[in-house]
Amino acid sequence: MSTDQRNTVWRFAIIFIAIFLGFAAVVGRIIYVQTVERDQWLSVAVHQDPVYQPIPPTRGNILDCNGHLLASSMPRYMMYMDTNVPALQQNEGKLLYAHIDSLAYDLAKVVGSFSQAEYKKRILAAYKNKESRLDLNNKRSINYLQRQALEKNSLIKKGRYKSGIFYEERHERINPYGNLARRTIGQIYGDGGSGNAGLEKRFDKELRGIEGAMRIERIGGRKESITVQEAQDGMDIVTTIDANLQDIVEKALIEKVSAKEARWGCCILMETQTGYIRAIANVDRNADGTYSEQLNHAVMRVDPGSTFKTVSLVAMLNDGLVTLDDTVSVTRESWWYPNKKKGVSHTDSHKKDTILTARSALAVSSNIAFAKLVTRNYEGSATKFIQSLQRIGIRDSVYCEIPGYEKPRINHPKDTVTISKMAYGYSVEVSPITLAMFYNAIANNGRMMRPMLVTAIRKNGRDIQTFKPEVVHRSICSAKTIQAIRLALHDVVWDNHLGTASVDPWKNPKAQSKLVSIAGKTGTAQIMDRSRRSKVDYDKSTHRITFVGYFPEDNPQYTCICMIEAPRGAYDAGMDCGSTVRKIAEKVMAYTGCYVYEDGERILVKR
Repeated sequence: MSTDQRNTVWRFAIIFIAIFLGFAAVVGRIIYVQTVERDQWLSVAVHQDPVYQPIPPTRGNILDCNGHLLASSMPRYMMYMDTNVPALQQNEGKLLYAHIDSLAYDLAKVVGSFSQAEYKKRILAAYKNKESRLDLNNKRSINYLQRQALEKNSLIKKGRYKSGIFYEERHERINPYGNLARRTIGQIYGDGGSGNAGLEKRFDKELRGIEGAMRIERIGGRKESITVQEAQDGMDIVTTIDANLQDIVEKALIEKVSAKEARWGCCILMETQTGYIRAIANVDRNADGTYSEQLNHAVMRVDPGSTFKTVSLVAMLNDGLVTLDDTVSVTRESWWYPNKKKGVSHTDSHKKDTILTARSALAVSSNIAFAKLVTRNYEGSATKFIQSLQRIGIRDSVYCEIPGYEKPRINHPKDTVTISKMAYGYSVEVSPITLAMFYNAIANNGRMMRPMLVTAIRKNGRDIQTFKPEVVHRSICSAKTIQAIRLALHDVVWDNHLGTASVDPWKNPKAQSKLVSIAGKTGTAQIMDRSRRSKVDYDKSTHRITFVGYFPEDNPQYTCICMIEAPRGAYDAGMDCGSTVRKIAEKVMAYTGCYVYEDGERILVKR
């Protein structure tokens, strides 16, 4: 072997040995890392793994029938500063020190969580510690206008990667009309939470939307957000409520319950032909004497009192058991049924010995007359009485968009004694919205419509689901019965001698109006006392008063019920609730005029 060949072999040997030693070093390092340094590098790897966070969707809006916002989600922003971005750290912080004073000034002026000096101190301290998430809001969010104002700052205008300023968007639920229909609209749990009442709860799935997802990664010493899945915003709910009519109804109700210092009040305005709820108000007395919406009394069962006499009269008329001219005697003394030893006492507030027709008995609201009429015609036949109530729809449980709706409690009576109390609204419980539905059917020529609060579910301005007016009963009774009961309800308001909603002794109008003709019925009921466990009884010292009626009488457009519980001092259902409905009717008709529906379209025929 020549000298050159030996040199070549040695060179290859040296190279081979070097490669082998290098390979051995790599393998040795791998083994060392996987054994000795294993836990250390695993902990580092955990911090380098991307973190996934949800992207909350924007909750859908709740709109009134004219497209006005009743509830909406507005963007709010949490503001942070990453003082560790390279642009701020370069040249010993030259960029930051050049703008720190103006930045601190604008933050103090617009956000206001700290003074200018305090902002400057906090930012410089974070810069020295290389903090990547300095809270500039002090855990408070700013709105869009505040964000726009801040983005005029010379440093912030340079963008996130030079200023270090970044935002996290949140959404806050607002009610542009304040407390208008607040209980019916409902509320949500916290920021982006579920609906806990009203329409917010009933349509929570549609309003909520679908969460998206973003990945948080550390790139070049900075955290970067990368959208993985876009959020799908919630859909909008279009209601039947008219914000202007709602305002009319709420103001009239609050004015009356405040004057009477009542425990609570409820008022519903329903459109006759469609069943659309145009306004619904519920107010409760607070400890300080003010009123606010706390419970949705519109859907909660109560003793209806004398408003149920209309139900009894419709049942008897429809069964052909009485006519409006049939008579019954009443006395100033109590009437016992079936007898004084083991019966139930029935009394009248007017305390008069006289003969009443069925028509005048409704006008004067005689308990004795209705107890006698019902027991006379259904004695020994409780099933027949209940079947009659079933046919006219007052026992029906209908779908209601308001959570907590309670179906009527009109149970099969054990005996005729119970029927004698049911005749004028005791031993039964019906919600105000059910009563409104029944009286609305009378106004609508016997056609009973379901009370409706939602007409459409909308996405991106397009209706994806619509809800048309629903008929509960095509006819609750015969046309002859409708004609008769309307005459009787007319007398309640317009018979100045007998009508409980006509005028008071000083000739002040109750439900009578010179501007719009109203027909309806008053009701007064003792309030059930449930405080004693051993016995449920009625508290004779407190009452619930009601007026429910429709207007204009000759061409009904709306049905309205006003119910007030535990008014203080002197009270009268016709004067207090009747006058409230009168004021509402006058303002509503002045605002809307008279409409008819043709092929589902609302057409104005008279202003």
